Amino acid sequence: MADVKLSPVELRQRRIMAAWLFWACAMVFGMVVLGGLTRLTHSGLSMVDWHPVTGWLPPMSQVEWQALFAKYQEFPQYKKLNVGMTVEEFKNIFWLEFIHRLWGRLLGVVFGVPLVIFMVKGWVKGALTWKLLLALVLGGLQGVLGSYMVSSGLIDRPDVSQYRLAAHLGAALVIYGYLWWLILELLVAVDPSKAVQSTRPLLRGGNILLGMIALTIVSGAFVAGLDAGFAYNTFPLMGGRLIPDGLFELTPIYLNFFENITMVQFNHRVLAIAVLVVSISVWALRRRRGMSGRLAVASHVVLGAVCLQVVLGVSTLLLMIPVGLASLHQANAFVLFGAIVWLVFEIRRR
Repeated sequence: MADVKLSPVELRQRRIMAAWLFWACAMVFGMVVLGGLTRLTHSGLSMVDWHPVTGWLPPMSQVEWQALFAKYQEFPQYKKLNVGMTVEEFKNIFWLEFIHRLWGRLLGVVFGVPLVIFMVKGWVKGALTWKLLLALVLGGLQGVLGSYMVSSGLIDRPDVSQYRLAAHLGAALVIYGYLWWLILELLVAVDPSKAVQSTRPLLRGGNILLGMIALTIVSGAFVAGLDAGFAYNTFPLMGGRLIPDGLFELTPIYLNFFENITMVQFNHRVLAIAVLVVSISVWALRRRRGMSGRLAVASHVVLGAVCLQVVLGVSTLLLMIPVGLASLHQANAFVLFGAIVWLVFEIRRR
C-alpha cells in the first residue's frame, strides 16, 4: 500500500474499521482457545449434528436433552469411551462444544454486518473490498472445515483425524494472521518497495521466523490429535535419549511425520527450539543495526513471547498435560504468531 495523503475523515474511517477488525481478530483468538479446550476435554464430538443456520439455541427442555443424548449414544465416543454416562454428565461436555459453535456464528455476525454497513457507506474502496470479502469467504470455509473435522470422529474411532485437526487449526491461523495484517495496513500506510537495503537481512529473518512458528503450531495439532504429549513426559530427553528410538518405525517413511507418536512429539520439540534460536538471532540482528521505535518494541515482544512459550510447553509436558496449562500454551502460540506478524510488518515499513 503506497503512502497517500489521507483526509481527517478518511483517517477516522480507517481507525473505526481497524477497531472492528481488531474485535473480529480477538474473537478468532477466543475461538481457537475454545476449540483447544473442546479437544482437551474431549467435548468436540458431543454434538453429532451440524445446523449452521438453525442451530443457535441449545436444548430447552428435559425432553430435548434426552433426545439429543439418545442420538449421541449411537456414535463411537459413547459406545467406546463413555458407556454409562448420564444425561447430566453429557451436558458437561455438550456446553463447551455448543459455546464453541455459537461463538463461530457470532463471529460471522460481528464481521459480516459491519462489513455490509461500511460497504454501503462507501468506506470500503479499491483493493480493500476484495481483501475483506476474502476474509469473509475464509471464515465461511473454516466453518465447513470444522464440520468436516468433527465428522471424522463419528464413524469408527471416537477421535477426530489429526490431519483434519491440523487443517482446521492451520486455517484458523491463516485467518487470524490475515486479519491482523489488515488491521496494521489500515492503521499505517506502507510501501514495501521503499524498504532500505539494510532491512533486507532482517526481513528474510522475519519471514523465516513467521514460517517456522506457523509450522510449529500446525505440528502441535498433530501432537494433540495423536495424544502424543502423553508419550514422553521428560525434557530434554525422550526415553532417556536426546534422539529417541523408534522415529522411523512406520513405512512408508513419510508417515512417521504424521502418524508416529514418537516422531510427532520429537518434531514439535525440535521446531520449538529452532523458533527460539531464530527469534534470538532476529532480535540480536535488529539490535546490532540500531533500529528503534515500533520495530524494537515488536522484536522485544516476540522474544518475550517465545521464551514464555518454551516455558509453557516444557511445563505442560512435565506436568502430564493439565488442561489449563495446555490451553494457555496454545493461546500463547497465537500471541507469538501475532507478534511475529507485527514484527514482519514493521520491518517492511522500513
